[in-house]
This record gives sequence, structure tokens and C-alpha cells, in this order.
Amino acid sequence: MIRRRTLLLAGLTASAGLVGSAPLSDAGPVGQVRIATGEQTAFYLAFGQLLATELQAAYPRLRCIALPTEASVANLTMLDKGEAELALTLADIAEDALTGNTSFSRPVALRALGRVYENYLQLAVRADSTITSVPQLAGRTISLSAPGSGAAAMGSRLVSAAGLTDVRILHLSMAEAHDALSARTIDAMLVSGGVPLPILSTLDDEIGIRILPLSPFLPAMRRAGQTAYESVLLPPGAYRGGSEVDTIGSANLLVCRPDLAEDVAAAVTRVLAQRAGDLVPAQAVGTQFLDVRSLISTGAVPLHPGAVTAYRSLHG
Repeated sequence: MIRRRTLLLAGLTASAGLVGSAPLSDAGPVGQVRIATGEQTAFYLAFGQLLATELQAAYPRLRCIALPTEASVANLTMLDKGEAELALTLADIAEDALTGNTSFSRPVALRALGRVYENYLQLAVRADSTITSVPQLAGRTISLSAPGSGAAAMGSRLVSAAGLTDVRILHLSMAEAHDALSARTIDAMLVSGGVPLPILSTLDDEIGIRILPLSPFLPAMRRAGQTAYESVLLPPGAYRGGSEVDTIGSANLLVCRPDLAEDVAAAVTRVLAQRAGDLVPAQAVGTQFLDVRSLISTGAVPLHPGAVTAYRSLHG
């Protein structure tokens, strides 16, 4: 199913009755909100920085900061250890955390504040490469993203689903993978995030890239129990001269611990719902971001009671 997520800015603004960026409350909750996000060149950090800015503006007594991290797995580990109050994560990684599977040695208690945007799994090769499909990576070298990222977990499942038993796998940060693909020391790099992803746009400008289709391997990944994965289309023109590409998506969730104060959870939720238009990184094409109707679609992760209260007060 093709998912096109567009912001309902007029509806959100009208329902909220907002004027500019005035505080949503002159009082509101007090405390610190650290948001575990992602790598420096990724959408997680850009989104988290925007969220921190809007949250601080709406509730001046909150101290908000977006923390650079290795992304999903690292974020949930930080959340579990009390090193962050909020975390961005792929839905499939959140499911793993809830059940103590894969990258987690035990279950991690989570609650959701909202489904904020769609992540696209993007497997890039050089435009001058002869590789046009995943099976052609046999015997090649590929980066599956940083070890603490959701892309690394998704990549491992993709490699298994594609039956690639002789591929050499590295776990490089986006910056390292950029340099390696430019230097031809790897043949492909896998990343997960919004569209266009800045690191891939940079590579496209420098050397030209091609994004490989991944949807053929979705059924096998689902059969392995990954119900959070879905078929998505990389929009045409996301990268220079690129056409639509069938790939795999996983919703991105904003989550917290169950013991997050209800007034803080409600405050964050109101910002998600009422300031959606200010939470889209400038480089986004706009197709993958939150829709007011999908905010509560958090899958296996139950909503925090504070979020439930906020959604009910806003939308009934």
C-alpha cells in the first residue's frame, strides 16, 4: 500500500486556535525534557531539534534539548536507563523492546505519545555501479548503518530475507558510509529516515546515486514476525532524476517511559497536534510527515495516559 502522509496545516491550526508561536500555557509543566534522536546528518535529529524548540516555546518552564545518538536501539536503551525523557524510534524496534527481542536482553516498558512520520529504508549504490537489484550484492561489501540504529536491525532482516549469505557487512555511521561509498570501499549503504535524507542528497550531488527496490523482500520480512513493516514508495525526484522506487517503511514513534509525568506527556502531545507545521525539517518533501488522523496509530505501543487525555481534549 502506498502511504502519502501530508500535513493538515489549516485544520490543525483552526482547531487549535493558535496565533504565531505564542505559549500554549503561561504555566504548564516544569522540568527537563531530553529527546534521544539520531545521527547528526539524519532526520531524527532535525525533527528532535524542531520539537525541542516548539516545546520550549509552548511551555517556557520546560528545559528541552535534542540529543544526538545512534538512533532507535540506542534511544530506547537511553530511555530505559533514565538518560532521556523522550525517544524517537522505529515501530519495529519498539516492538522488539516491548518483548525483549533481538537487540534487547529484556523487555523495556514503553508508552507512545504519537506516530510522527514514516521512515523509508533506502539502499543506495553509486549511479555508475552495475548493481541494480539486491541479489547483485552477493559477494559485495555493504554498510548496514551504525550498530545502535534501527536501520541496522532492519538491514540484518533484509539481508536474511534476500538470502545474501556471502555479503560482507560493515556497520558505519552515515558520515563514514558517505566517505566509503565515495572512495568505492563499499558497494552500497543502507540508511533509514525521511526523504530526501541529507546524506544521500549530498552523495547524489557529489557522485550520483541509485536507490534499489526493496519491496520484493517485504513478505519474507513479515513472515519472520515483523508486522510493523509496510510497502512505501520513494517519491519521484527525491534524488536527482530518480523515479519512484518501491521500498520498505516503518512508522516512526515518539515514545517515553510509563512513569513520565502526565502533564509533561500531555504537553508534548499538544505540541505534536497543534504545531505540526513547525515540525517538518526544511529538506523534507512533505509526503512522509504526520497526519492528525494517524498520530494515535502507534501499533503495539500503548498511548501514555497523558497523551490520551490530550488527544481527547483536542479532538473528542
